[in-house]
Amino acid sequence: MIIPVAIYNTLALGGATFSSIGEMRLRLDTDVFSVPMTSGVSWDITPGHALIAASLLMLFFELIKSTGIGSAAVMNHAFSLVLFIVCLVEFLLLPAFATSVFFMIMTMTLLDVMAGFMVTIAAARRDFAMADSFSD
Repeated sequence: MIIPVAIYNTLALGGATFSSIGEMRLRLDTDVFSVPMTSGVSWDITPGHALIAASLLMLFFELIKSTGIGSAAVMNHAFSLVLFIVCLVEFLLLPAFATSVFFMIMTMTLLDVMAGFMVTIAAARRDFAMADSFSD
């Protein structure tokens, strides 16, 4: 999930100064390309739409990765939590991050944290249940 956050940070913090909220909204909402549809209309894609789609793809892979167990998985969960905290601070304190696109990315980082910890807790319960059944 750090890739979409890094891309957004590059867009928001790039250049000599911080972007204003107006500049950021303009960057995210400008049509990049259009896809002609069979209905005769065109589907306009903006950087914000592309970033959300990429974030959803990254979330999918993060959820698959969260099913692992061991110390590497615990470290992954810890890094996910740190990333969510960084996103939350940016969202609350920096004007260029107060957009719906960044809010959705931040929500995806929260889902990554929650899913990781829930999977770890479920695996730990299963391991304890298995250990109890073998000791009987």
